Amino acid sequence: MPEFRLSPTNMATMTLPVETEQRAVTPRCRFCDTGLQRTFVDLGLSPLCETYPAAADFNRGEVYYPLHVYVCERCFLVQLEEYESAENIFSDYAYFSSYSDSWLKHCENYCNRMTSRFGLDERSLVVEVASNDGYLLQYFVRDHVPVLGIEPAANVAKVAIEKGVPSLVRFFGTELARELAAQGRCADLVLGNNVLAQVPDLNDFVEGLKVLLKPDGVLTLEFPHLLKLIELNEFDTIYHEHFSYFSLLTTLRIVEAHGLKVFDVEELKSHGGSLRVYACRSACSAYAVQPSVRKVLADEEKAGLNSPGGYEGFAQQVKETKLALMEFLFQAAREGKSVAGYGAPGKSATLLHYCGIGKDLIEYTVDRSPYKQGRFLPGNHIPIFHPERIRETKPDYVVILPWNLKDEIMEQLRFIREWGGRFVVPIPRVAIY
Repeated sequence: MPEFRLSPTNMATMTLPVETEQRAVTPRCRFCDTGLQRTFVDLGLSPLCETYPAAADFNRGEVYYPLHVYVCERCFLVQLEEYESAENIFSDYAYFSSYSDSWLKHCENYCNRMTSRFGLDERSLVVEVASNDGYLLQYFVRDHVPVLGIEPAANVAKVAIEKGVPSLVRFFGTELARELAAQGRCADLVLGNNVLAQVPDLNDFVEGLKVLLKPDGVLTLEFPHLLKLIELNEFDTIYHEHFSYFSLLTTLRIVEAHGLKVFDVEELKSHGGSLRVYACRSACSAYAVQPSVRKVLADEEKAGLNSPGGYEGFAQQVKETKLALMEFLFQAAREGKSVAGYGAPGKSATLLHYCGIGKDLIEYTVDRSPYKQGRFLPGNHIPIFHPERIRETKPDYVVILPWNLKDEIMEQLRFIREWGGRFVVPIPRVAIY
């Protein structure tokens, strides 16, 4: 057999044998199983965003996956394919909810409101799905309302248990819900904050939520609002841990398909604009549908989210933000200005990889989470330090990567004004403060 060597010429023209060629398979909607043909936005390739390598990991390589987002032309669910299993992503997780003061206040206010509105007391049961480090349930525990947290990441659940929050280290679905129901542990209040987007099997998950509810129980779900994602150009909230992106229109279809009804909705400022949806079993007559539901649906219909045309144009506005951010960073580099980042949130992986930003443009970032300090952002290996690094190095600019917390962060770092430092907020468009 003659020797075959790769050269620049035959590398460019070489093809796989027919029997081993990989043929494209049309992805299917995770709710209604329709074939997905329409692109919402294609953000290129990125590693998993909550993987923070140590220096010793650099030579092992990192896996990049597509960030190609589709919109279903039947139910209008915006979604990514499932490139990596939820078990591999969430069983050991780097995100701890308790490192944002404003988020903790948001959760405390939620607990106070739910206790008052639904009369929760020591005879009630509150169950949170994806309860993380006990950031929210701790306030119910403080007020002597019985709770149960369900959290798949053992390292995170351990922190909740240490706070006195009973926690099951399990993935939630219909099977676990039936186990709990058989034990007489159905809930007066079931809640899921920023978890619906992270569920690959939506139908199994939502069915489980219904099973877990008492006949007159209430379900609340909080998630970033797709309408705000589009209006405010929040493309960096798209990453592999988020399998789906929700409008109220699509959420109604999903929950109604599983015997639930939405009776109220609140528009929140958290995470760049979120919805808090209230639902109960369809047979429950205790809660009348509020005008807020019709109002949000009308806003979505006005924006065209009930037709394919409402999803066009997003890709172009994303590109414009990329160009503006790159122009700023290039100009700062030409002028010899130093640029640091604040935060190592999941959204930073999407922003930095889509824009092609590395250590040559942002020297380092800082984060309050000890879990991330001493590690590096995935892919580009920008180092992560304790926030005191900013005071030590006095950068000219600080790019706020968790832009949804910009007010809180600018207050924490107001001391950078002492040396003329300025803040950069990249989303929805580049702004210098």
